[in-house]
Amino acid sequence: MPPLDLTATSADLTRTICDIPSVSGDETVLADLIHAAVGGLPHLEVYRDGDTIVARTQLGRAQRVVIAGHIDTVPINANVPTRDITEAGEAFIWGRGTVDMKAGVAVQLKLAAELSEPRIDITWMWYDHEEVDADLNGLTRLARTRPDLFAADFAILGEPSNGEVEGGCNGNLRAIVQTDGVRAHSARAWIGENAIHKAAPVLARLADYRPEAIEVEGLVYREGLNAVRISGGVAGNVIPDLCEIEVNYRFAPSRDAAEAEAHVRDVFAGFDVEIVDVALGARPGLDAPLAQEFVAAVRAEPRPKYGWTDVARFSALGVPAVNYGPGDPHFAHHDEERVPVWQIDAVEQGLRAWLSTS
Repeated sequence: MPPLDLTATSADLTRTICDIPSVSGDETVLADLIHAAVGGLPHLEVYRDGDTIVARTQLGRAQRVVIAGHIDTVPINANVPTRDITEAGEAFIWGRGTVDMKAGVAVQLKLAAELSEPRIDITWMWYDHEEVDADLNGLTRLARTRPDLFAADFAILGEPSNGEVEGGCNGNLRAIVQTDGVRAHSARAWIGENAIHKAAPVLARLADYRPEAIEVEGLVYREGLNAVRISGGVAGNVIPDLCEIEVNYRFAPSRDAAEAEAHVRDVFAGFDVEIVDVALGARPGLDAPLAQEFVAAVRAEPRPKYGWTDVARFSALGVPAVNYGPGDPHFAHHDEERVPVWQIDAVEQGLRAWLSTS
């Protein structure tokens, strides 16, 4: 494939890299192109780990920021190649990855090439396998092999945020609530106990549940507790002896794992609850001096991030982190994914103004 042209506009770079399929597990072609594009830039020290590319300045500045973005997408569904569309007089780039999150990556690549003398040192990270299991995530691997690369005073993740600053993120917990019964022939149902019927109180508790809105360092995070999957049944003529309801709990970053688990167990008291996975959230981190400078420079009114993002990885390492990227999160993973061109330009201008020495 032709090399990436980092002199192109961020919008054109968005089109180019979105037209290169990079579904999770198939990022190598795009990673090769990024590695080749930044590897020849004399002001950057470049390191590669699998399909994760790290490029950083070593100017001896007093402070350092990590700016990161994942290069993989969810599966394509007839939405590649990209195309330009106009809605209500507004220009968009339509296609898989435009929102989540190749427009943000395009901005980062352009600035990585052009900002040879930033006022603070920058570590750029473009990583693989964000859209799948956490143990496959490129940042997980990188933190294990090169933890020194995460040393920074502040981090920015280019996740879609409508060009606004979204501080921290909610935590994420998955649990299985199980009900048990006794198998029997459905013609003699009174002999058995129907595990699916026993799940009705679980669903009733979920329907009656009222999530909290919790303020953390000035930002209000909305929680949520929802059934996301239910399974049970043996055959069309058998009373089921097992039913499992998978529950997803999004919790404010002020809660730790023990508090989140205790809350879920309290809601489903009397039922068998298995905690399957817990990912801690990230506090806003907006009290860090560099974060405050950034927010002022891009003239943003910080908002909370309701979904979980990799800012939590940086927060766990003691690095305050925010989300800042083009695209409406509501269109992430959507078959009609599209990003406003003006947001791409605005995010580039905001980052450039903050990072430049002039």
